[in-house]
Amino acid sequence: MKRSPHASFVLIFASTIVAMNCPSSNDLSAQDSASSDVESASQIQVEPGQQSENFFVIPEPAEGRPEKLPFLLYTPSNYQAGQKVPMLLFLHGLGESGDGNFKQLAVHGPPKRVAKEGKEFPFVIVSPQSPKPGKDRADVVESWKVDELMALLDHVEEHLSIDTSRVYLSGLSMGGFGTWRLAANHPERFAAAIPICGGGKTEWADQLATLPIWAFHGGKDFVVELKESEEMVAAIQRAGGDVKLTIYPEAGHDSWTETYANPEVYAWLLRHQNEK
Repeated sequence: MKRSPHASFVLIFASTIVAMNCPSSNDLSAQDSASSDVESASQIQVEPGQQSENFFVIPEPAEGRPEKLPFLLYTPSNYQAGQKVPMLLFLHGLGESGDGNFKQLAVHGPPKRVAKEGKEFPFVIVSPQSPKPGKDRADVVESWKVDELMALLDHVEEHLSIDTSRVYLSGLSMGGFGTWRLAANHPERFAAAIPICGGGKTEWADQLATLPIWAFHGGKDFVVELKESEEMVAAIQRAGGDVKLTIYPEAGHDSWTETYANPEVYAWLLRHQNEK
């Protein structure tokens, strides 16, 4: 029977438990509990045209890191398994950090546009939630962990129909720093990146020069200074990269609202395909 693309459904991927000996009733109860945990941890809820609330179990989490990564998942209204679609990984800012408070996760960026404006996108949008970092600047700018994000990407690509040649990356503020860092560590996984009011290390320029990048920043940003983006863009330009910077002269730290409201931003992403 053909499934309507507008129907909500859950894709469940469960491990099989093989019993070597005849189990007792207690063993069966323990096995049932373990099987249920595995099933719950490995499922992805898909609601075409909407955002679903999910948790991803992090393989071998680092000390002090949570075992699960909350994430919102948006799929286009015409999404159907087997028909590959592009994907956008969105990294939020400091104020949206948490441990599963999904309403807070939809305060800015593409998740907000879906939740509060009913905006439809031609992407699968994966919006993870970072745990709250410490108060030091280093804790904030390094809050997004590369290994966790790559494991989440692998998980989504394994279970959904994703066009892996058109996977895009964007983030704002703390997520802007995360975008620069993740792109520098794995430029081969992305077709293009849009870091907003973030920063990084200029020694990443050679890696980032292999990836089309469009950065945005407010000219009057006193939270993350404009020079953070300017220095990254200048270094990538010296390395021969395809990079550009848009500055909003009168904007403060919020340079993301105008950016994510601009249709050209999404058109620019879709013009790029990963040939690496």
